Amino acid sequence: MASHAKVYTLDEVSTHNSSEDCWLVIHGKVYDVTKFLQDHPGGDEVLLLATGKDATLDFEDVGHSTSAKASMDEYYVGEIDTATIPKEVLDTPTKQPNHTKQPNHNPGKTSDFIVNILRVLVPLLILGYAIGVRYYSKSA
Repeated sequence: MASHAKVYTLDEVSTHNSSEDCWLVIHGKVYDVTKFLQDHPGGDEVLLLATGKDATLDFEDVGHSTSAKASMDEYYVGEIDTATIPKEVLDTPTKQPNHTKQPNHNPGKTSDFIVNILRVLVPLLILGYAIGVRYYSKSA
């Protein structure tokens, strides 16, 4: 990445929004990911939906691997002029301090917890029912 990188406006980047020509803005850098669309593990639709805005949070929320982040250099085409990104579209944590996540809520872990509890409780309930039926049938 040269120090005299081309600087693009958001309007310029936004015109590259199809499967034949797809550019993304991530961490203030512009990437032409057109050649990567077919290989993206999350599918091309995810990338196409991220065009026309700062896609930094979209990118970070997924939790890309170190190797995925390193391969981005291959698609780098320039920098974004951050002055051209409307405040309501800025998607970086440093630009949007009110962006809050719910760190204590993880749907995957919550559902795993419930499943594990049910794996213990259901057999205990069945056993309790069987013992209760047997006990009451002998006393009647």
